[in-house]
Amino acid sequence: MREADDIAERYVEDLAAADPITATFAGIPGHEHELTDFTPDGYAHREQLLRDARAAMERATPSDPREEVARSSFLERADTTLAQMDAHRGQSLVSVIDSAAHAVREVFDLMATSTEEDWSAISDRLAAVPATLTDVRATLEHEAAHGHVSPRRQLVEAAKLMRGWVAPGGDVFGQLIGQAEDVPASLKAELDRGADGARAAYVELAAYLSDELALRGRDKEAVGREQYARDSRYFLGTEIDLDETYAWGWEELHRIETEMLAIAADLVGPGASIRDAQAHLESDPARAIEGKEAFRAWMQDRADQVLHELADTHFDIPEPVRRIECRLAPTQDGGIYYTPPSEDFSRPGAMWWSVPEGITTFYPWREVTTVHHEGVPGHHLQCAQTLYRSDVLNRWQRSMCWVSGHGEGWALYAERLMDELGYLEDPGDKLGMLDGNGFRAARVIVDIGMHLELEIPRDNPFGFHPGERWTGELGLEFMRQHARMDDAMIVFEVNRYLGWPAQAPSYKVGERIWLQAREEVRQRQGADFDLKAFHRAALDLGSLGLDPMREALARL
Repeated sequence: MREADDIAERYVEDLAAADPITATFAGIPGHEHELTDFTPDGYAHREQLLRDARAAMERATPSDPREEVARSSFLERADTTLAQMDAHRGQSLVSVIDSAAHAVREVFDLMATSTEEDWSAISDRLAAVPATLTDVRATLEHEAAHGHVSPRRQLVEAAKLMRGWVAPGGDVFGQLIGQAEDVPASLKAELDRGADGARAAYVELAAYLSDELALRGRDKEAVGREQYARDSRYFLGTEIDLDETYAWGWEELHRIETEMLAIAADLVGPGASIRDAQAHLESDPARAIEGKEAFRAWMQDRADQVLHELADTHFDIPEPVRRIECRLAPTQDGGIYYTPPSEDFSRPGAMWWSVPEGITTFYPWREVTTVHHEGVPGHHLQCAQTLYRSDVLNRWQRSMCWVSGHGEGWALYAERLMDELGYLEDPGDKLGMLDGNGFRAARVIVDIGMHLELEIPRDNPFGFHPGERWTGELGLEFMRQHARMDDAMIVFEVNRYLGWPAQAPSYKVGERIWLQAREEVRQRQGADFDLKAFHRAALDLGSLGLDPMREALARL
């Protein structure tokens, strides 16, 4: 009798039926023809499912330490999720990176397209998009009437993105149904009608967001300490000292950029800046790749190579996990992300790149570390191996639990690990890793600083507006100084921080806690410490809050 596991397994079945979009993201079959109910009643139903499961889990008695981890992980996630529901965060959220409308669009990226049955499911879902987005609008209206509404600028910017998803040249639904070959003419006609309806529904929702709801949106995007602390706890699964973390972010960014300047001096010469090193690397034709498909192929080759070399040496990698796909996303938003395999591994884990319009030249020195983060040994090993380990993890742990601080922290830890293992001997690759790591440190500073409206340290190491209070404008200026990327991406990033409080710092804070946890195990085990065994034990915990993770690793 495994009471806690049984409760978690039943919850997966119940939630998959109540939330078909989440079921598809989790790779759980049986709900491909449906979309999620985004009415107020739909949200209330899913909330009650979680409250009932949480109450049952509270009463459960674990049969062994492994099940105790499962129980504590479920309770931690339930408590932080319910706190967000009580604050109406999910129901009212619209930002440039997250909303119910985002989820509706993104679910189509993960749907199978091999058979006529697959295309029938896509057709049914496309046909349901207009009614679903009408439900999304009704819930946003309901929430706004009770004082829960996103900031005005987030609503306006999200509307711009949605228009871009269905505009000529970026039409995601047109790209999708364009893949439908060898299907009956009647089904093709249904797909065409569904795509037309979905496009019109997104145009209508975008107009509502920018022209109506935005009029009631908040002027102020900073959320303040109380909400930020709650959001931080949700994304991390632990409570942190926000002021100490803010101060640490400054120290960490300075440490990283000092190391980058040393590499710049080696690459270019004494006194060279980081941007000098960037220009030096990007002036070398041998360090550039022309064309999206050529770059996708480079990513695939790098991921395959690292998978082969790490297997059975630094990691135990099961055979089904030794497959990853690198894909170009149908959107042009600029995001890079990973999606896990389906439960039966018929849909492999995939690393996606949403390439902004006009970008045709790519620089691998920047992206070697991205492959390690999104692919191997980052999210792919973490997510796919978790899904595979049905012998030690229940279904909720394998397919439905995700904690940003744990997951993104592991992926950032994986980037640093690859340097430790000797994979970044090329100074350009090492600079790229540090550039990404410094970018994540800068996000800690800006995200916490803007939302808490903190004072910029008077003695900060960059001489940046000492003694002033953070604003969105200062956040953008700071990121332009410390993020060496296209300006449109920097603008999007700062908008993301303002619309999704506390998520961006979870990468660097999560990495910090992963490193601390590894060092604690190393200190306890002394000469017996084995890195491969640590990785196996840590990954076998599945995704969980950082508090339950530390408790579990303390037993090693």
